[in-house]
Amino acid sequence: MIELKELMLRPPRLTLAVAESLTCGRIQARVGAISGASNFFLGGITAYQLEQKVKHLGVSRAMAEPVNSVSAAVAEQMARGACGLFGSDLGLATTGYAEPSAEWNVTQPFAWWGLAHRRTDGSFSVLSGRVEYPGAPRTQVQEEVAEAALAALIENLRGLRKAD
Repeated sequence: MIELKELMLRPPRLTLAVAESLTCGRIQARVGAISGASNFFLGGITAYQLEQKVKHLGVSRAMAEPVNSVSAAVAEQMARGACGLFGSDLGLATTGYAEPSAEWNVTQPFAWWGLAHRRTDGSFSVLSGRVEYPGAPRTQVQEEVAEAALAALIENLRGLRKAD
């Protein structure tokens, strides 16, 4: 996680905010464990229910309701919403299923991460990715999704910093 700090603090300095559902604060805890995180980490929100995602992160109810708030588009909206809520340059978000759900016809745990980068002109570039963890127990899925989302953030920052 030292690399994350170095990438965030390299000029021009960037800030990060997090919006979590499935990972329930695990990303925030990992980032917050970095010495000096307050120099780039503005904060985070855990929003499990659709009502909270709509209210705090600006997620579209019409888009999220039919998919139980689990899709690439929802993850991306959550990431943009984290940027807006905290005023950050980067937003990282997670949503998914930590275990099977008969109600939603989900047989194996999977998740989406979303990453939003607010450009200097105010527009956003967004990315998302899907990760799957067949047969893994709930808490392992949550940990693995947090790790995958942070790895995606670091990979994106590496590319961004090469372009600088």
